[in-house]
Amino acid sequence: MSAKILIVEDEPAIQELLVFNVTQAGFVALRASDAEEAWQQIRDYAPDLILLDWMLPSTSGVVLAKQLRSEARTKDVPIIMLTARGDERDKVLGLESGADDYITKPFSPRELMARIRAVMRRHIPTLSEDKVASGGLELSPTSHRVTAKGLTIELGPTEFRLLHFFMTHAERVYSRTQLLDQVWGTQVFVEERTVDVHIRRLRASLEASGLDGLIQTVRGSGYRFSTNS
Repeated sequence: MSAKILIVEDEPAIQELLVFNVTQAGFVALRASDAEEAWQQIRDYAPDLILLDWMLPSTSGVVLAKQLRSEARTKDVPIIMLTARGDERDKVLGLESGADDYITKPFSPRELMARIRAVMRRHIPTLSEDKVASGGLELSPTSHRVTAKGLTIELGPTEFRLLHFFMTHAERVYSRTQLLDQVWGTQVFVEERTVDVHIRRLRASLEASGLDGLIQTVRGSGYRFSTNS
């Protein structure tokens, strides 16, 4: 599932360049020219990361970043600020507004994509292409393969995403609602009991490979991936 990146940039030429580079890197590009359009895209598509220009009409990028951090739905969405301002005080102001990183124009596409991937690795490990190893399992997002002791475990696409999320968020308890938001996405409307069905399938596949007890039920709270029995 490709990450969605919202590009908030009012200069058409720069917006097109950013859309091109983001799309070429395999991400889904969303676009907005001002704060109002940005909020509409956020409501409709729930982006995974926001590229935010400092200088926007009506509402500045700094003000918008502060607003995003004050809203429950967007407070954890990574923000990279784009600006022509290179002064250290401006950089500090951008970061204090809630931005996770700051890139000064002009920048190379290679630098931009490196910054995007670095921020995503920190904030959204399930969108990283890095291999994950835990509890005797090794999961590769690029090959879509899970192995245990060198043997491949066959998983459906939803069970794969579910396991990837669990392995990158080990020892934490997640409710069914949280798992639906994180694994299925906020734009997909399915019943909470759907989570139970896929948990059972995932457990069955792991247990068939001799891996018991990794997916734990926490009564009244949800589920947890743990290597501690």
